[in-house]
Amino acid sequence: MLGPVILAASRSDRIRRLVSAAPGTRQVVDRFIPGETVDEIVPVIRELTDRGLELTMDVVGEDITTPEQAATARDAYLELVDRLKQLELGTRAELSVKLSMFGQALPGGHALALANVRPVVEAAAATGTTVTLDAEDHTTLDSMFAIHEELRTDFPQTGCVIQAYLFRTEADARRLAESGSRVRLVKGAYKEPAEVAYQRKHEIDKAYVRILKVLMQGEGYPMIGSHDPRLISIAQELAHRAGRKLDEYEFQMLYGIRGDEHLRLAAEGHRMRVYTAYGTDWYGYFMRRLAEKPANLRFFARSMITKG
Repeated sequence: MLGPVILAASRSDRIRRLVSAAPGTRQVVDRFIPGETVDEIVPVIRELTDRGLELTMDVVGEDITTPEQAATARDAYLELVDRLKQLELGTRAELSVKLSMFGQALPGGHALALANVRPVVEAAAATGTTVTLDAEDHTTLDSMFAIHEELRTDFPQTGCVIQAYLFRTEADARRLAESGSRVRLVKGAYKEPAEVAYQRKHEIDKAYVRILKVLMQGEGYPMIGSHDPRLISIAQELAHRAGRKLDEYEFQMLYGIRGDEHLRLAAEGHRMRVYTAYGTDWYGYFMRRLAEKPANLRFFARSMITKG
């Protein structure tokens, strides 16, 4: 299985240097990350929203080693919020944040991450949009959920992400569904041990459907994060059975993957949100995209050969 190998490589500084220097890397990175600055990403936001799509914006970067870097990440998101305010898109363009970027892994990281993310959530709310807290590896989740609960006291629209491959997630989903949260369900894109996570695709898919049933039958707002045609079809059926209207759930997919499906779902009246990342520290995000789908890795390999 290539996926776990690639995920392990995402933590290697040596492989980071090799991949960054490879001739074909930039071509593939651009497929998933369409810009490095706010100025470069604004035309992408306009293009996607003009086509009837919604967005969740992610400033890439996870390797934060100092409080100063965490503050810089916070300021990058505040700059993004300011530009979104000018575009007047409201919830059509929201934000996704990884708490690792805000200092979660540093000494005193829980309090530091909360202090850094709160002004971003406040600024987003003032602009008429909201923030979703991305899930990272399983060791960070208790902190993420605690910060999510704290933020929802003042900003109840704050969302969070849960990962189907973790054994704990069905219980997390029941708690979140009862509280009326905005919840994005994904399969999971980190290398997790067998003690805490399903390892086989069919097990993960079954867990995804079980958890999605919980969310659809609950009081919250489900966000279906998947490119899998079968799971998308199942999600539509579960929403129908639960009596949900088209504006009571949404689909989310990554920028650069299945763009035609984005447009098809939007044309059918579904809320279709594109997870759109930008920034210079792209390596970790990029490697997870390669790990998720063998076709992405093949595309990368062909690009290297072509450009070599």
